[in-house]
Amino acid sequence: MSQNGNKKAFYPDYLPFVLVAALIAVEAIIASALLFPPRIGPAIDLTAPYQPKPEWYFLWIYQLLRYFPGSWAIFGTVLLPALLILSFIFMPYIDRGPRGRKKSLLVGIVLFTSLAVLTLIPVLTGR
Repeated sequence: MSQNGNKKAFYPDYLPFVLVAALIAVEAIIASALLFPPRIGPAIDLTAPYQPKPEWYFLWIYQLLRYFPGSWAIFGTVLLPALLILSFIFMPYIDRGPRGRKKSLLVGIVLFTSLAVLTLIPVLTGR
């Protein structure tokens, strides 16, 4: 019985039981981790050259790096994507005029096709 009559308070009455239960749980986790270690898989060959490959949504820039190597890389990785973004920004202004819808549709088809082709080339060739 505690100081409150028939009711037991958490602090002096239940705290030791909770601490013992937490200690047993931690020990069980440590014991299971030591008894059943995780499988790591095959060893890594550190002498093989590393070939990084980006996620699918950056594959078109990765492919542009193959077409613009060396000092031309700034053109393929900065200027062409900037032109792509600017063409999307100026799409409402391309759409104005009597033939505007056809021009903006042509620009959209060219941009989509070029991005799709530049993404699919490394996927299909495995480079």
